[in-house]
Amino acid sequence: MKRQDMLKEIRDYSGFWDVIIIGGGATGLGAAVESASRGYKTLLLEKYDYSKGTSSRSTKLVHGGVRYLQQGNVSLVLEALRERGLMIQNAPHLCRNQAFIVPNYDWWGGPFYGVGMKVYDMLAGKLGLGPSKILSREETIKRIPTIEAEGLRGGVIYYDGQFDDSRLAVNLAQTAVEQGATVMNYMNVTGLLKSKDGFTSGVKVTDTINNDDYELNAHVVINATGVFTDSVVKMDNPDAKPMVQPSQGIHIILDKEFLPGDSAIMVPQTDDGRVLFAVPWHDKVVVGTTDTAVDSIDYEPRAFDEEIEFVMTHAARYLNKDPEMKDVRSVFAGLRPLVKPQDDKGTSAISRDHTLLVSESGLVTITGGKWTTYRKMGQDTINQAALVAGLESRDCVTENMRIHGWVKHQDTTDPLHLYGSDAPGVRKLYAENAQLEQKLHDDLPYIKAEVVWAARHEMAMTVEDVLSRRTRAILLNAKASIETAPEVARLLAAELGYDEAWQKAQVDAYTKLAEGYTLS
Repeated sequence: MKRQDMLKEIRDYSGFWDVIIIGGGATGLGAAVESASRGYKTLLLEKYDYSKGTSSRSTKLVHGGVRYLQQGNVSLVLEALRERGLMIQNAPHLCRNQAFIVPNYDWWGGPFYGVGMKVYDMLAGKLGLGPSKILSREETIKRIPTIEAEGLRGGVIYYDGQFDDSRLAVNLAQTAVEQGATVMNYMNVTGLLKSKDGFTSGVKVTDTINNDDYELNAHVVINATGVFTDSVVKMDNPDAKPMVQPSQGIHIILDKEFLPGDSAIMVPQTDDGRVLFAVPWHDKVVVGTTDTAVDSIDYEPRAFDEEIEFVMTHAARYLNKDPEMKDVRSVFAGLRPLVKPQDDKGTSAISRDHTLLVSESGLVTITGGKWTTYRKMGQDTINQAALVAGLESRDCVTENMRIHGWVKHQDTTDPLHLYGSDAPGVRKLYAENAQLEQKLHDDLPYIKAEVVWAARHEMAMTVEDVLSRRTRAILLNAKASIETAPEVARLLAAELGYDEAWQKAQVDAYTKLAEGYTLS
């Protein structure tokens, strides 16, 4: 997956693409894999980098949605549980089973949540990950040694999935290319083309790396831009009413000592009505999330002080060692693309069902949803897009399609296990150049070969691409990632052909960005 090769395909092709997809997050990438695997000539355009927005800022869970069951949305839970099973089956190098424990401090909690999780198990059917059961106080403490023991009566254990979101996004882009798609990052769609009869017939786009403009024709254009959905809808119809109500969720990253076991904690009811998770991830702990309605939409949302205080307070409530600000290795915020309801419900009550609309001009818009259902969203979107474009009807084949990197059995203690079948390729780099086996930083698990691999095979174009999404350095330890930025810039510049001025600009830009992930 090389950007220059993708760019050449765009320059050399003067006909109509069957499908052009705007947006390189989970939804757009899922649609690209779906479209290309059906044999449609497919182009995906991402303004920045794959999963730069919401899709790299999730709670890192592949889940059916316990709280949607609580809300009575059984159809969404059924769909998500099925897709959870397929996701773990199709990308086992990135997705795995995760035990969750609901701690009970009330006499009725155990039976109440025990029954609820049995329903969850039943809905999962053959794709279930393991049976839930009620735990004694002693069993709960054994599984979570750092749980707050005062008042603890026991717990309920159940199973969901956990994954690395931006790594899956990169692998989906690679899968789309393997199926015949052309995928491009740093391509900013600035407008829509319209035919004489007013039908959407393509896009105007600027390559922000080379500052070149293109007009690209398509039989159908798909808007899969998440929280930025309305900006593309306005290109189509300036008078269109907003569809999306963005909701911000934040997470903090703590060291493993705060949750040393393999089990995660799930608190089903926080003070604002949301579910709170503390989840082991990359030898750290992800704690979140919040639900804050916001009016402004930004590619780099920042956590509000009150959100940080909320998460820290709840973490302290359920852990026997209260985390302090100095313990936070990183804090990150993401925006959920919730579809506006017709009433005044708070955002925590808005469903995560996806919404699919076709405008009068034929622009297909897909929004809402969540990572777990990305494949089904892509399937539904391409079904609709094929009708709009009058494309030959072809069956979906993605249910059992292996995602790039697929490896069934692997050693999760291997630092390169997330690369799956690409891991030998990374090792070959440092076998040929021993310096590439050196770690980027003592407090990070990454080596220099991963920077080179990201540039050569994963379309990484900036220091941020490498430290935020090809690796997860900015999340695991934001300060350490700043310290390693100059070396990453040097390695990238050597691969991409840039000079020292570019390196300095990259380090300055990344430092400014990453400082927003740190707490003083």
